[in-house]
Amino acid sequence: MNEMILLSLAFGCLAGILSGLFGIGGGAVIVPFLAWYFTAAGFAPDLIMVTAVATSLATIVVTSFSAVYAHHRLGAVDWAIVLRLSPGILLGAALGSLAAKQLPVAWFKLIFALFLLFVATRLLLGGKGEGGKHWRPTNGLLAPAGLAIGSVSAILGIGGGTLSVPFLVKCRYVMRHAVAISSACGFPIALAGSASYIVLGWHDPLLPPYSLGYIYLPAFTGIIATSIAFAPLGARLAHRLPTVKLKRTFSLILFVVGGNMFWQALHGF
Repeated sequence: MNEMILLSLAFGCLAGILSGLFGIGGGAVIVPFLAWYFTAAGFAPDLIMVTAVATSLATIVVTSFSAVYAHHRLGAVDWAIVLRLSPGILLGAALGSLAAKQLPVAWFKLIFALFLLFVATRLLLGGKGEGGKHWRPTNGLLAPAGLAIGSVSAILGIGGGTLSVPFLVKCRYVMRHAVAISSACGFPIALAGSASYIVLGWHDPLLPPYSLGYIYLPAFTGIIATSIAFAPLGARLAHRLPTVKLKRTFSLILFVVGGNMFWQALHGF
């Protein structure tokens, strides 16, 4: 367990810096790391991905507070739209957790691999592709959107920014407000998803010691202890380093990690 905590402390530093530097959700880097470590540590194969995703969501419950508070102080959060999205998000996160519990490992890895490849492509292209037709954020649109964002985020162990920011931009929100609203929506996603994973894994006999449902507490503790402190450093570095080149480099790393997980998934069928 001590080794896990030390590795998680180190990786939390990296995850925090990358989050602040590139503005990507922690799940894109935390889940592959945890999946790798859980495999090396000999966790039950059927539990590796669901435990990695659940632990990632639990870290987002904590780390989202600082981001939301910062955006709120700047007056960038439209709380009315957050409240309208939240019911669908809460239901979607609970349903997504339930679906993830039933997913075969190969399908789980395949879905996450495709997500990593999608994130890598967006980083490589600089997040383009938000133009075209825009929508009005009506209740008839927000309910299914919240359901979709919540369910997919709970399956992938992410805060939802990869999905909600493009959606909000399409709803005619400027990028600054879209990111702020997405940060606020990340909390109910992570809270509902984490609670669901705790309940679903409560009596699973294959879980290792120090687990709270499917949340592995040593990894959770180590990651949040350092990621919160190092995210501001990443944000400061974003203003000093050649981020375009760094994004391209990091996108290539994600392509490698996603491609490797995709290959593992294909061999699992």
